[in-house]
Amino acid sequence: MNRIYLDHAATSPMHPSVIDKMMSVMSHDFGNPSSIHAFGREARHVLDEARSNIAASIKAGRNEIIFTSGGTEADNTAIIGAAHANKEKGKHIITTEIEHHAILHTCQFLEKSGFEVTYLPVDEAGLISVVDLKAALRDDTILVSVMFGNNEVGTIQPIAEIGQLLKEHQALFHTDAVQAYGLIPINVRELGVDLLSVSAHKINGPKGTGFLYMRDGLKFPPHLYGGEQERKRRAGTESVPAIAGFSEAVSIAQRTMEKKTEQYNHFKDVLLAVFDEAEVQYEINGSREHVLPHVLNVSFPGTNVESMLVNLDLAGVAVSSGSACTAGSIEPSHVLVAMFGKGSERTKNAIRFSFGLNNTEQEVREAAEATVKIVKRLVQL
Repeated sequence: MNRIYLDHAATSPMHPSVIDKMMSVMSHDFGNPSSIHAFGREARHVLDEARSNIAASIKAGRNEIIFTSGGTEADNTAIIGAAHANKEKGKHIITTEIEHHAILHTCQFLEKSGFEVTYLPVDEAGLISVVDLKAALRDDTILVSVMFGNNEVGTIQPIAEIGQLLKEHQALFHTDAVQAYGLIPINVRELGVDLLSVSAHKINGPKGTGFLYMRDGLKFPPHLYGGEQERKRRAGTESVPAIAGFSEAVSIAQRTMEKKTEQYNHFKDVLLAVFDEAEVQYEINGSREHVLPHVLNVSFPGTNVESMLVNLDLAGVAVSSGSACTAGSIEPSHVLVAMFGKGSERTKNAIRFSFGLNNTEQEVREAAEATVKIVKRLVQL
């Protein structure tokens, strides 16, 4: 049986060039980058090159990049750091109902510590209203965190508009760009963001590393205490091989961004054409216009998520019902609940297809045909 992986929004396979880069660094640059001898300096050079390359990918300065263990740590560092660094100015935070749990659970933690959080609603396309955000802003608002592109339905938020709105406000602006980075051009200066989170394993890099962009001049208490790594902002010896691999993945992503966008949009067309030809009933969840190229979330009336996922897996097709971080949960997606309401059938029959490295048109067509067979069988039961 030919196995087909269409769950790249959960994690992506490492690019062969990334593996080669990491193997080379592990073999030749094993020194501690904080050591002053030649072995340490060599490792530091690898780290410095990676930092400069990654900073350039979002038009940031190299000293504005803090390496982390991934997107969750970057989100936690941004949210908790901003809250505690600015609590004398206020304790009000604004986020959205459809954020990744790395944001939502962190905000819930801060609520227990005396902070007040406003969770903005979204429309049926998964978009927040900038008007709603403006109405929610208060004099004591110290942080706004709105994800760049949603991990479940792919909807892209109006980040530039939000940045413009907050230009004259004291609130810091954070965006979780884990899904968008590497597929959508990002210029932190033009967008007006102060903080931005990224994870390497979503762009064919290694698991266990990521970064937080922190605009120069921001004063944050460190989230981890220990040594003076990352300019005293994140203690712990840096994972030089992983960061080098991350940098390689970034370079590849920057070179292939336009090609991938075109390819993934074509894959969506192929998938939907097969559904249409087979006259399968379906509904697309998320925005048709403001959407990440690699994510397609589809509801199939008359089916349920558990049966769909099990049957697709048996057919060799790996997809998801949403965030991988809630795998095994029988609770409906909080994203779809925010979009359609808790009682909507669309929260119980939605499947996320997400494309990436090594996928082919033939694979996508085969996956679509397998989906059609399963849907027709389940609808008849």
